[in-house]
Amino acid sequence: MTQPYCVMLVAAEASGDDRGASLGRALKARLGDRVRFVGVGGERMAEVGIQSPFNIQDLSIFGLLEGLLAYPRVLKRVRDTAALARTERPDLAVLIDSWGFTARVAKAIRDDDPGVKLVKYVGPQVWATRPGRARTAARLFDHMLTILSFDAPLFEVHGLATTFVGNSALNTDFSDADPQRLRSQLGLAPDVQILLVLPGSRSSEIKHLLPAFEQAVHALKATHPDLAIVIPVASTVSDQLRAAVAGWAHRVYLVEGETAKRDAMRAATVAMACSGTVTLELAQAGCPMVVAYRFGNLTHFILKQVITTRYAVLFNMAVDQFVAPELIQEDCTGARLAQEVSLRLDDATLRSLQVAAQFEALNKMGRGGPDPSEAAANVIVKMLEELRV
Repeated sequence: MTQPYCVMLVAAEASGDDRGASLGRALKARLGDRVRFVGVGGERMAEVGIQSPFNIQDLSIFGLLEGLLAYPRVLKRVRDTAALARTERPDLAVLIDSWGFTARVAKAIRDDDPGVKLVKYVGPQVWATRPGRARTAARLFDHMLTILSFDAPLFEVHGLATTFVGNSALNTDFSDADPQRLRSQLGLAPDVQILLVLPGSRSSEIKHLLPAFEQAVHALKATHPDLAIVIPVASTVSDQLRAAVAGWAHRVYLVEGETAKRDAMRAATVAMACSGTVTLELAQAGCPMVVAYRFGNLTHFILKQVITTRYAVLFNMAVDQFVAPELIQEDCTGARLAQEVSLRLDDATLRSLQVAAQFEALNKMGRGGPDPSEAAANVIVKMLEELRV
């Protein structure tokens, strides 16, 4: 009997963990017992049988100073991941998101075994900054899977085979999301307004964003005393987030799991969210939002020199306008956040207009297209089959 393919899936943060799990399920549906998985991931990837050798919370890092301080730990995790590849000898490795970590893992695996096929799932954002990374990607990987349609030519020009598979956040299924279920579980009346607070899934995001979010909540509760504050807890920062909000002056409802998160996104009146994949999910759910981000000062100074886009939110970029307000760095204050959220709490028409504009932007990005995990699985199955021709 032919040995099953060994596929290594590597993700270093929550969004990658979601993508890895969805891809694993799609590959299993196609290959059944003809595939086994090894790799690095979180709780979602564990559901498809991937036993990670370490907690990916160790890699939940953003920012220059944070990265420098964590560099020895990151290098150790690169070595641990490469050691797993040496032991398991995968036919193919899919390295998801997290360019800084996965590029180093790719080099380490390639140095050990030049014959292993390496796939990058979600490329570095060379359209926004550091275009030289496209050339580096072409040197490290055999295939690139992109989530944005305009990504592909930027890698193909360097000879890297590239397939646009789409963004899974544009295909999030909210058909089973039940706003009333969330309200019932939390004991909230049907007419109580809900502010959904999403401070990020990285430790550094919690550190930099949560103080401003707390100030905004305090100001909003003064003017909207019945406002319910709901925070979905990302597994990568669960302990840190719980400890941080325990001292807040106002009651916070913490919810866990994907079902509760989707229910909350549908139930929320407004969201106050960290910039990232979650903004696409919120837009899919029909939730108006105010988006924020803060970097360390040194990181922000350097990024200002190299970033070429004026937007942080992808759907804003797609239509070249601020459909959702972005409060970045100096603008990310409790007062500004409270002001923008309050406008939306008090104006149902403004909320409706923003939701409609968000939907329009998502449609322009390809909402409702083929399932990205299915498209990615098609590419990987073809590559695996070609190995045994």
